[in-house]
Amino acid sequence: MTSPGALKADTAPAPDAFLGVAESAEGKRWILRDTDERLALTLTQRLEVPEAVGRVMAARGVGLDGAEAFLAPTLRDLLPDPSRLTDMDTAAERIAVAIMQGEGIAVFGDYDVDGATSSALIRRFVEAVEGRCRVYIPDRLREGYGPNAPALLELGREGASVIITVDCGTVAFEPLGVARDAGLDVVVVDHHVAESHLPPAAAVVNPNRLDDQSGQGQMAAVGVAFLLVVAVNRALREAGWFKSRPEPDLTQWLDLVALGTVCDVVPLTGVNRALVTQGLKVLGRRRNPGLRALADVAGVAEAPGAYHLGFVLGPRVNAGGRVGAADLGTRLLSTADAGEAEDLARRLDGFNRERQEIEKRVLDAALDSLLDDPPGAAVVAVGEAWHPGVIGIVASRLKERYNRPACVISMDPDTGLGTGSGRSVSGVDLGACVIAARQRGLLERGGGHPMAAGFTLAAGQLDGFWAFMDERVGARVSEAGIVPSLYLDGQVTTGGAGMDLIQSLERLGPFGSGNPEPRFAIKAARVTFADVVGADHVRCGFEGPEGGRLAGICFRSVGRPLGELLLKSDGRPLHLAGRLRANSWQGRVTPQMFVDDASPVW
Repeated sequence: MTSPGALKADTAPAPDAFLGVAESAEGKRWILRDTDERLALTLTQRLEVPEAVGRVMAARGVGLDGAEAFLAPTLRDLLPDPSRLTDMDTAAERIAVAIMQGEGIAVFGDYDVDGATSSALIRRFVEAVEGRCRVYIPDRLREGYGPNAPALLELGREGASVIITVDCGTVAFEPLGVARDAGLDVVVVDHHVAESHLPPAAAVVNPNRLDDQSGQGQMAAVGVAFLLVVAVNRALREAGWFKSRPEPDLTQWLDLVALGTVCDVVPLTGVNRALVTQGLKVLGRRRNPGLRALADVAGVAEAPGAYHLGFVLGPRVNAGGRVGAADLGTRLLSTADAGEAEDLARRLDGFNRERQEIEKRVLDAALDSLLDDPPGAAVVAVGEAWHPGVIGIVASRLKERYNRPACVISMDPDTGLGTGSGRSVSGVDLGACVIAARQRGLLERGGGHPMAAGFTLAAGQLDGFWAFMDERVGARVSEAGIVPSLYLDGQVTTGGAGMDLIQSLERLGPFGSGNPEPRFAIKAARVTFADVVGADHVRCGFEGPEGGRLAGICFRSVGRPLGELLLKSDGRPLHLAGRLRANSWQGRVTPQMFVDDASPVW
């Protein structure tokens, strides 16, 4: 296959390069975030925080009126009334009636972390209010993504009269039609991009449906599921259900909401920020047996943060759906049995190690395939029988390496069908691209949101899809003047990057999409030492022109230009870019930079 075209030239002027770095070791232009300097100074003085913290807050759009709420977000102030979501009251009433009348309720969940946490949340709530609930998670390889008619009908035969789909269902037109004809009431709880028409369901609760006016489209599915739980609980209270039984404390499940929200990479702004902040407090109490066992097997000894959710706990919950049994994550998060939790946590930890090995093999194969077919505006890597459970992660790795949207497709040689997963860059709505491709007949199935998408296509559609993506993404890149960029929040010195600054910056968390972790540049530092640790990480130390020293770590960089630059700098001064973190080791806490990029001083 030949690439349909190279990345198109930008028509918009490129922003000024910070410290003169127009093309770094990672091929990126360094850009200083736009900041209202007067606002930054006022925030610094009023909140009595370091200047760097004031700058970061101003650059994130935090004003004087919202500063205190940003530093201490609460659900009381930010949680919306669930009734603002279209169809929410209809959904809540139907589920409340099912609980009170003893009807069977089934949750059909996606197999990723957002789906697992949503499923576990609803199951825990329904059982806590004495309802009947079971969870069904489809097998990724055998059933694929989203509701399927045979599974829905089987749930009906097993006694379910109400089926709640979570993190899926918005575009499941045919399966939900079959379920309706069989007399099943399906409630869709989702957040993926919707089309102008909706599936035949009793209710479709999705803040991204076109007629929804709630303004909550940034929520993960688990956030929408939490609003559903709030609404159902309210309906039960109004019906007098809790006159003879205890009403549950819904905040006890915010650890699940935080985990799903962070792992689905939705913006950590507004209500999402409050959900994660409060959820981390709940997680720290270690009351969920599954999360407690998972933290123990992963060796999490410190107070958990968004990093632990996204990079330590989340991948292990995901591992069951990727390379093991699809329902393990939901079972872990749902169980009240400590022994079962420990067993499931160990199994998921083992599957996660297996996932890492499979991911490396597929990534190597994808990179090899791109040597012959260099990427155009979008990276499209195609291989035979690549494990579908890791193609999304590999797409993310390719996006990082090539600085452009990436899709990875695994072709099944027996059926001639390919399973694809994509990840995007800021400014390119990949979900909309995939939906447009499906509407043009270039895909069998497909959907997603701006930063990620999934799809299915036939072998004969490959060339057309690739050309379409290259043209669509290239046009967007050209129109918006998108260049591979690394955004920085300012400049610090090696001596100034101490624990006082790091602790002040930690108050701005949780960090993630929409509230990126602050990233700073260090000017003209020299590498004092650099060596390889683990499989492909570089451990290093720096000394600034003023004489201060700082430790550094650069992950997954061996064999890449960034890693080679650090290992072979030979005393040449480098501009560095990265995030400041506290490093705990043997009882000592010291400052450290997570190096994201570097450039020689020209």
